[in-house]
Amino acid sequence: MGKQKVTFDDIAKYTNFSKTTISRYFNNPDSLTIKNQEIIAQALIDLDYKENKVAKILANGKTEFVGIIIPNLYLHYYSAILNQLLASYETFGYKFLVFAGNNNEAVERRYIQELLAYNIEGMIVLSHTIPSKELASYGIPVVTIERESNYTCSVDTDNYMGGVQATSLLYKTGCEILFHLNVDVPVFVPSYGRIRGFLDICREQQIPHELLLRELGDTYEENRQAIQKTVDEIERKHPGKRKGIFLANDTYANILLNYLFQLHGGLPDDYRIIGFDNSPISSEAVIPTSTVGQQIDKIAFTAMELLVEQMNERKKRRPTPFAGPIHKVITPVLLERETTRREK
Repeated sequence: MGKQKVTFDDIAKYTNFSKTTISRYFNNPDSLTIKNQEIIAQALIDLDYKENKVAKILANGKTEFVGIIIPNLYLHYYSAILNQLLASYETFGYKFLVFAGNNNEAVERRYIQELLAYNIEGMIVLSHTIPSKELASYGIPVVTIERESNYTCSVDTDNYMGGVQATSLLYKTGCEILFHLNVDVPVFVPSYGRIRGFLDICREQQIPHELLLRELGDTYEENRQAIQKTVDEIERKHPGKRKGIFLANDTYANILLNYLFQLHGGLPDDYRIIGFDNSPISSEAVIPTSTVGQQIDKIAFTAMELLVEQMNERKKRRPTPFAGPIHKVITPVLLERETTRREK
């Protein structure tokens, strides 16, 4: 009881360094030799030093906060990515301020200004509303995930490969006609690769197919209504045909699967379904759903690794910024489950 906090004076006396040298260790460690850094680091252990975070922020302006802007928490992919980003604290030591923009450009700009007011050190952006050129203009390190990234570093899935994997699996299950249900994705967005992969395989194998690009909404109810309408249309136009449906994400795939259960009491023999993401809902669905896994844990870790590399560089006495944006691509993994069971 009554144990006093260790001060810079105490550390200076213990190491025979000046208080200025101790301050430089905390605020600009690269200005010290490696040997002196090691001496001070050992002293902190010996003295059981507890860092005063508030004082450190006031001294050097570094908050150890990272901002995250996501479109929503409704789609399971975004909540899974966010969970992995938050878990990276144990590795990188950065805390997070999170905003969900809900595809509202004005709201997202306000959120970003709020984050900048908190003096965040970097930002991870998953939403699509603010152009990367504008994000790069904020003067802090930015990493984007699965969105346009001409001016920012990015981490994306190989969406084209994923589209090829999903479509090829449906083809191999003996489907007579294939469908890809998605929103009208701009060609410069990484996820457009899923559409391109679908079309290339269908054309290469000369498979009858339909590309269903339509407004699916931003809420569960809007998604449900749009997908039910699409299923009714497919059943009316293609009765009796074995249908393979590749959906843009696992949330859509789960809604489709639930609706087929409501209509038929189970998954009919003439349907094969595959989603995209490998978010938890795919394995926990009423029937485990085949999917293309985006390796969400690896995407989140790689994004933080890339961001931390930039943030650490800026803290050096003579920083060397990246020559240009770095773009990393993560290989997807095909996960075949019960909704694409093959003919015996």
